[in-house]
Amino acid sequence: MIHFMSADLDQQSLAAESETSVRTAKGWALVVDDHPLFCEALEMTLRSVAPDWDVTTASTLQDGLDRLDNADSAPALVVLDLNLPDVTGFDGLMRAKQMAGGAPVIVVSSMTDNKVVSGALQAGASGYVPKHSPRAVFKAALEAIESGATYLPGTFVESAGDASEDRHDAVSRLATLTPQQGRILDLICDGKLNKQIAYELSIAETTVKAHVTAIMRKLGVRSRTQAVLVAKDARFPPNAT
Repeated sequence: MIHFMSADLDQQSLAAESETSVRTAKGWALVVDDHPLFCEALEMTLRSVAPDWDVTTASTLQDGLDRLDNADSAPALVVLDLNLPDVTGFDGLMRAKQMAGGAPVIVVSSMTDNKVVSGALQAGASGYVPKHSPRAVFKAALEAIESGATYLPGTFVESAGDASEDRHDAVSRLATLTPQQGRILDLICDGKLNKQIAYELSIAETTVKAHVTAIMRKLGVRSRTQAVLVAKDARFPPNAT
């Protein structure tokens, strides 16, 4: 059940909500979620707590990245669902963060596993709000981020153990890749050869080779297989979804 804000919210409720809106400068925000009803609910929530913002929505990561790339200015905020049809693990978050021009990215997700929350923070999220939260929580998250803090769900407990540390290390290294390098690593994970990657991305094979060399250097590995293993380490932990 969606609690942030229903699509049929009446004007009286919107007026009441605006009395407690977050103080924000004019700008725009991007919401990326593939569930139409929830995307609409998030859009209305943002409009109520930050009425000076224009809100744009996207249903896939690529659509969201295209909107960021084609915008005249960086957004004030990006709200991102982790479970998108064209995303694996934290790759979407890292790519959105790279394209957001320094804007904070809030993850709004049905996954509340501590390891997922911790991984999202490691990948660059400024806050993490479970989808079942009331919209007052979303408002609190915006206020926290506006003050320079990181917002975490009340149930979050920092994970401990080697597996968690390995995942944090993998996410940290992957976060250093450029968007193009991230796309190339995704294709490497799919088993594509340099020639196939060059064709798919419409770039020269020599350019792909240069990117692959840079990817392996940034990840601290010596082979494509090792690079794939690092990418797998950064995926969501078992049972998180």
